[in-house]
Amino acid sequence: MQTHEVPVLIIGGGLTGLAASVFLSWHGMPSLLVDQHRGTSMHPKARAINPRATELLRSVGLEAEVSAHRSPIADNTDLVHVRTLAGEERVRLPRPQPAEIGRLSPCGWSLIDQNRLEPLLRERAEKSGGRIRYHVRAKRVTIDADGATVVLLDRETGAEETVRTRYVIAADGNRSRIGQSLGISHTGPGTLSHLVSFFFRADLSGALRGRRIIAAYVNNDRVKGTFMPLDNVHRWVFNVSYYPEKGEVPDDFTTDRCVELVRLGVGNPDLPVEIESTDRLPWEIAARSAQPMRHGPVFIAGDAAHVMPPTGAFGASTGIQDAHNLAWKIAYVLRGLAGPELLESYDAERRPIAELMVRQSMIRFQVREGRAFEEVAGEMLDELVMSFGYRYSAGAFAGAISDGSPEDPAEPTARPGSRAPHVELVRDGRRLSVLDLFGRHFVLLAGAAADWARAAGAHAADRKVPLATYLVGPGRELQDPQDRWPAAYRAGPQSAVLVRPDGFIAWRADSAQRPEAVAEALAALLHRSASQPSLAAARD
Repeated sequence: MQTHEVPVLIIGGGLTGLAASVFLSWHGMPSLLVDQHRGTSMHPKARAINPRATELLRSVGLEAEVSAHRSPIADNTDLVHVRTLAGEERVRLPRPQPAEIGRLSPCGWSLIDQNRLEPLLRERAEKSGGRIRYHVRAKRVTIDADGATVVLLDRETGAEETVRTRYVIAADGNRSRIGQSLGISHTGPGTLSHLVSFFFRADLSGALRGRRIIAAYVNNDRVKGTFMPLDNVHRWVFNVSYYPEKGEVPDDFTTDRCVELVRLGVGNPDLPVEIESTDRLPWEIAARSAQPMRHGPVFIAGDAAHVMPPTGAFGASTGIQDAHNLAWKIAYVLRGLAGPELLESYDAERRPIAELMVRQSMIRFQVREGRAFEEVAGEMLDELVMSFGYRYSAGAFAGAISDGSPEDPAEPTARPGSRAPHVELVRDGRRLSVLDLFGRHFVLLAGAAADWARAAGAHAADRKVPLATYLVGPGRELQDPQDRWPAAYRAGPQSAVLVRPDGFIAWRADSAQRPEAVAEALAALLHRSASQPSLAAARD
């Protein structure tokens, strides 16, 4: 049996696995991704990623490509809950306007179908050095003190091979075979609903009455499901609930039955409907999260770690954020910039966020199922809070940290554990978001009078600590023409804020510090001596 080695093995080639390959390559870390399917998704599946996930794709230069390949429904704005499409709306959940998002981020929602986004991620990963192999199944993972041995099966030829790797990212979907084989447990209610999806053609313009829907959630006595447009003209998908406990099976959805269900959902018994094919795609809505998200050298990510109802469209985005959180940490450890203890922070940080996203998606699902919005309004977090306001209460941070409760991103605390706020700045005469400074290394942002921070940055660089330092204010390299930096970062002239590669605040000081302070903070959160040399220096 052939044996070879790779630093990181990614199992699963969906959005999370492909994003992990992209992010690892961005950090100069080779990886091998294997997926049991023949290629990227042929179906739309996830239809959007949220502004925070878009920020992460922007950080690796993919935002423009994502925009260029956006979905035909990218300009649609309406998410409606109805009894029938032609009837009155039950409720519209509040959604932020683009101007609200624009004050918090240079990025908005990216409405791009999964079958459009996956090929973009694959192409970028492969161009950046990531190896990707489809129709290959990971049969068995054996863990030892130095990493893992994984037996791979080529599903085309039947040949087996062995891969030795330091770390495994298990992103193999909501029925993760890797997670199950390792005994990873889950919390949450589990399966909530069974559905069948089918594609059809029809003129729904009369029922839509000018609305440009992203999705219409139908709930009446005869049918429960979701209409979603494919081309905004005649092609649609209908996701319809069925009930195995009543003896129903996907084969019950004959062509005649599907026509009837579309008409019941639209509210027009005479609507001409063409069912596109006999294919029926069964799937389930579920809510659960893995406990824990790490098992030795194996890290559980994406749907393998957390499954949530699609209402709210946070599942794919949460998986991309898992991959981003994990990639820089693995790269730092393998490059000798951090001790292996840094990787313990992955579960400490991401598991509470997974649980939060599952809970919030559940609340939105309850509205879809018929619960009155007024009954859940007090429990439901604002969409902007879910995108930008979640915080970590433990992990790779130094000094006082947030308590982990979500914050209003319009009133950021800029405390360790929270996302570094967006501020538009000017550098060398060009406008940029402060977020554009984050990506490969730590960044120290300091007030215009904080010359101590410049000395601290030089002190850290002498010790090969991955750090770039910028002063913000008049006469400095980062100009703040709107004077937003002090309020957004709660910063005075002598303040300094240390930001991690993933854009989360790691440490802060609100008065002048001795030059060693920043290096000591970095050493603490990276689990290395402040004077310890590293294998690589920071790259700007």
